[in-house]
Amino acid sequence: MNTVLEMKGIRKVFPGVVALDDVNLKLERGKVLALLGENGAGKSTLMKILSGSYQPDDGEIFLYGEKVEIKDVMRAKELGISIIYQELSLCQNLTVAENIFALQEPTRWGLIKDDEIISRTRELFEEFNVDIDPTKMVEELSVSSQQMVEIVKALSLKPKIVIMDEPTSALSKKETETLFEIIEKLQQEGVSIIYISHRMEEIFRITNDVSVLRDGKYIGTVKTADTSSEELIKMMVGRTMDNIYPVKDFKYLRDEKLLEVRGYNKENYFHDINLYVRPGEILGLYGLMGSGRTEIAQGIFGILKKDRGEMFIHDKKVEIKDPFSAIQHKIAFVTEDRKREGLILTASVAENATMANIDKILNKFKLIEDKREAKIAKEHVADLKVKTPSIHQTINKLSGGNQQKVVISKWFEIEPEILILDEPTRGIDVSAKYEIYKLMIELAQKGVGIIMISSELPEILNVSDRLLVINKRQIVTELDPKNTTQEEIMTYIAGRGE
Repeated sequence: MNTVLEMKGIRKVFPGVVALDDVNLKLERGKVLALLGENGAGKSTLMKILSGSYQPDDGEIFLYGEKVEIKDVMRAKELGISIIYQELSLCQNLTVAENIFALQEPTRWGLIKDDEIISRTRELFEEFNVDIDPTKMVEELSVSSQQMVEIVKALSLKPKIVIMDEPTSALSKKETETLFEIIEKLQQEGVSIIYISHRMEEIFRITNDVSVLRDGKYIGTVKTADTSSEELIKMMVGRTMDNIYPVKDFKYLRDEKLLEVRGYNKENYFHDINLYVRPGEILGLYGLMGSGRTEIAQGIFGILKKDRGEMFIHDKKVEIKDPFSAIQHKIAFVTEDRKREGLILTASVAENATMANIDKILNKFKLIEDKREAKIAKEHVADLKVKTPSIHQTINKLSGGNQQKVVISKWFEIEPEILILDEPTRGIDVSAKYEIYKLMIELAQKGVGIIMISSELPEILNVSDRLLVINKRQIVTELDPKNTTQEEIMTYIAGRGE
C-alpha cells in the first residue's frame, strides 16, 4: 500500500472562525507533498491536528489504511509523525544535545547520561551533515543553526511522516542545500514528507505533488511536474496575479539625503559602513546570512552601539545611543524575528498594534484609554487587511502573514520618516507579500525613506530602487537593481566582483 496517510473531511472551528471546512489530504510513501495556501488558509491548523496539538471537530484520519485518533503530541510521535515548526521552539537555556533528546534522555539510576546524549547527537549531526557543537548552549547559536537543530531533533525520532513548516525561512543557502540532501535521503528510506513553503522555486525543485487550501477549504491536488507557478497562485488566491510586484513609478521624491551614515564601525559586527537613503526611496541591502546585514540595521537603530562613525538626518548630525533615541528621531525597525523581537505573543492584536507609541492612548491619569486603543487598532486592521475575528484576539492565534502586518502597523503610530525592514516578507504568502510591497510604496509616496533587508534575490531586484551588497560585514558594491542580475550579485557575494 503506497498511501501512508489520508485525512478526510477535517473540520476545525475556533471562536468566530471556521479554520478548516471539509478538508482532505493524501500522502504517499516516500513522496514529498507540498501544502500551499495563503496565510490564514488553514495549513498550520491542519498540521497541528495531524501532529496532535489540536483536535478536529469533525473528520477522520487514516494511517496505512487504519483509522487512528491522535489525541496528543506524544500519540503522534508514537505513530511516527514528527513536525518541524516554522517558529523556533527550543529551550534557550539548554545545550544543543539536551534539546535534541528532551523528554527522551537516556538515564541510569535516575540520572541523565550526559556523555551518551552528546555522543548520540554527534552521530546524528554526522548522519545529516550538520556542523554544530552539541555541547553549546542554544542561546549562543544563530537563528539558522537553531533551525537546523530543530530539524535534526524531529528526525532523531526516526519518523515515518515528517511535517516541515517553512523549514528554510531562517536557513542560509548552504544550510538549505543540506536540508534538500536530507529530504532526498529520507525519501530513499521511504519517509513521507509534507512540505509547507511560500517559495515556489523550492516547491518545483523537491516536491512530487501539491495540495492547495484556500479560506479553510480544500481546493485540489496537482502533480508538481504538470503545473506552473501561475496555476498554483490562482488556486491559492482564487484569481490570477499578472505581477506579484506592484509598480513603483518613481525612484525617490527629492534628491536629498534623508538619512546618511558615515564610517559606521562596530568591531566583529560591521566595518566602515557608508550609506544613505532619500525621501521616498527603497534602499535594498542584500547579503547572505551572517554577512552583517542585520547588524548594520541594528547599528542604525541603536541596538548595537557603534565604536565610531557619524549619522545625519536631514543633514543634521544626530547621536543614536539606543532604540528609544532612534524612535525619537522617527526611525522605525521591523526585525526579522517577529515572534521573539516584534510581538508580545500573549497580548491582543490591539495591544500589539499600539505599543510603539503608548503615550497616544493614555488619558490624563496615564491609564490606557480602551476606546482610543480600539480605534487605532481597528484602523490598522482595516488598512492592512489583517485577518482576525477581533482586535481582542490574542496575536499568537493569527497566521504569520497577519502577525507581520500587525508588527509593521505598530510603527505607524510614531509616524516614521525612516523605516528599516529586516526580511519583511519571510514566511508569508504571495498575496500578503504583494500587500506589504504596496504598503511600502504608499509609505514611500509619503516621503518615508525605506531600508529593506532581504535574502530573496527576486524580491530585492524588483522592490529596491538602489541596492547595496553586503559581504564579510561591509558594503562591497552599489548596484542598480534594474541593470543587474542575480548572477552579478552572487559574484560580489563570492568575492569575485570587480
